[in-house]
Amino acid sequence: MISRPALMPDSIDLFATCPESTSAAPEYRSRVIETARWAEDCGCKGILVYSDNRLVDPWLVAQIIVENTAWISPLVAVQPVYMHPYSIAKMVSSLACLHGRRVFLNMIAGGFKNDLLALDDSTPHDRRYDRLVEYTSIILELVRTSGPLSYRGEFYKTENLRLTPPVPIVLQPDLMISGSSEAGERAARTLGAICVHYPGPADECPPAPLDNKRRLGIRIGLIARPTDREAWDEAHKRFPEDRRGRLLHQYAMKISDSRWHRQLSDAGVAAARAHTPYWLGPFENYKTFCPYLVGGYEVVATEISRYIERGYRSFILDIPPDRSDLMHSAIAFERAVQLSSVT
Repeated sequence: MISRPALMPDSIDLFATCPESTSAAPEYRSRVIETARWAEDCGCKGILVYSDNRLVDPWLVAQIIVENTAWISPLVAVQPVYMHPYSIAKMVSSLACLHGRRVFLNMIAGGFKNDLLALDDSTPHDRRYDRLVEYTSIILELVRTSGPLSYRGEFYKTENLRLTPPVPIVLQPDLMISGSSEAGERAARTLGAICVHYPGPADECPPAPLDNKRRLGIRIGLIARPTDREAWDEAHKRFPEDRRGRLLHQYAMKISDSRWHRQLSDAGVAAARAHTPYWLGPFENYKTFCPYLVGGYEVVATEISRYIERGYRSFILDIPPDRSDLMHSAIAFERAVQLSSVT
């Protein structure tokens, strides 16, 4: 029996990830509920809900999560091409009003390139971040003040727009934005969002400047167990070599304009040369879209503590296969906090 770890300090935020609807049908609804409850049991602050053309609407998934949990916050992926910014503000307002629940917004400028082309959106990569700043600025202004908002931007315009019901201060959303490109980092800095990276090994991540005011996060999977042997046995069982997956990964590399995709591929080549808990096997076999840390509790905790010492405070974990896997991860994080200097 795995004992439940102590809660993380306020300075460290853990997020789980909700299963994708393409991989869990027809029992998807019950899978969402149990995963959100696992995350809540393990002390996660929120749970990421994906969004792309293949998946069910993320706001309907968020509704299921808040109806079946006590306090955890959905971290909803928001793509500007899908919905007007007023509609996003209204979703935030409605969930706050109906459930007294706060949501986080994961603002995404990209995604799968073919998804955007299917929607007749050929906006270049960096310009999508310019659009994202305008889009998010409207959302923030509405949820913080309720309006009236008259906005004149390059991409969006509003005239005396009001949001009702108003969003209480304690339920106003926080933001995350991918910072793998300069355009993404610039957008996160402009909006005061948590800048999320897909990291290389911790020793290769530069430490944040002493006067750094940016908020930093990473997207990473964990397979932590009492011993290295148990962890790696589980890792290879869960993510075996897959030739078809490697071909799909190579194809995705060709059609994607995501900077993090290429950065991770380069990091995997470097990490393979040294004994390290950092592992890109699932990413390279097209099973997931983030790096993993694999090893015994102490090994994984040491690597996590290095990320913490470099300024990362928000950690978005991968989709958990079961409750015990999340509990193992929480134990590693508890020990990492003990190794680091955060309080």
